[in-house]
Amino acid sequence: MAGLSPITADIDCKPVQDMVKDGDEIPDKYVCKDFQFGTIDDDVPTTDIPVVDLKALTSSAACGKEELGKLQSALSSWGCFQAINHGIEESFIDEVNKVSREFFDLSMEEKQKYGRVADDIDGYGNDMVLYENQTLDWSDRLYLLVHPEDERKLKYWPENPKSLREILEEYSRRLKLIAEQLLKSIARSLNLPDDRFLRQYGDKPVMYARFNFYPPCPRPELVHGLKPHADGSAVTILLQDKEVEGLQVLKDDKWYRVPIMPYALLVNIGDQVEIMSNGLLKSPVHRAATNSEKERITVAMFCSPESGRDIEPVEELIDDKRPRLYKKVKDYTATYFQYYQEGKRPIDAVKI
Repeated sequence: MAGLSPITADIDCKPVQDMVKDGDEIPDKYVCKDFQFGTIDDDVPTTDIPVVDLKALTSSAACGKEELGKLQSALSSWGCFQAINHGIEESFIDEVNKVSREFFDLSMEEKQKYGRVADDIDGYGNDMVLYENQTLDWSDRLYLLVHPEDERKLKYWPENPKSLREILEEYSRRLKLIAEQLLKSIARSLNLPDDRFLRQYGDKPVMYARFNFYPPCPRPELVHGLKPHADGSAVTILLQDKEVEGLQVLKDDKWYRVPIMPYALLVNIGDQVEIMSNGLLKSPVHRAATNSEKERITVAMFCSPESGRDIEPVEELIDDKRPRLYKKVKDYTATYFQYYQEGKRPIDAVKI
């Protein structure tokens, strides 16, 4: 593992969107051969993912305490929830969806102006290729560092559609505040002081936006839109497609479809909050299914601790009954992609 670079990329990969347009056969490198987390089925049941009211979470009234209980229950059982009353106007969410679709509707020549290069992770492209015989995802994506602001690589920020930069700037600003508020609420839900997780998160968190395009797939039973994994972030906030389902979550070794809740934000914790909570909260394994007829577009925001921070279980959550479960780790995301692309869980490497 140590010899692999997390930003090695097969930049000659033909975009999946083009393969579909050209009527190509599905290349073998996209066909799933590892069924560690179960097969790709079309009869996955839908379930009701917990719903949490973010406005109620911050209330000092009885409803606030009740909502904190819902949050703790959701994150210890599912690791995710549908966030409502998050304060982002429906009209603005429509704008985010609109510019996402407009970008992927551009000509390939235009999109390739922002194409990722072999020594970078930012930009437009598809799966990073880290080792031979890696199974690729049936998706194209635009991956952009949005925070810290002084580290942005603006050459990858599309100037077309014209409003994309401005909308992404505002959207990431809003989600940064939501992520910080959530980390406070998560601490309170575990009877900890507000700042317990924020101390490790830091003042300059690393935030990446990923615009995902899942083209129709003629054989959805053979490929993953996004292979099974848990996120390496602290918190991930997903804006689902308004009409086409695809997200599935693994719970108790069974897959469940996540329903679309218009204008809600799907929040899941990543491995780094599981580590901080000493395993009380679970970073969920999830995947994206493909659709034989419809394309699907989502926008994910990955919110991770400040670069260089040590991440470890919070002292108050370690005792004789629940000993320390994870080692101290620095820059967890640095090796995350290597494990992810091999279908392994990176968090297993830091368990005691």
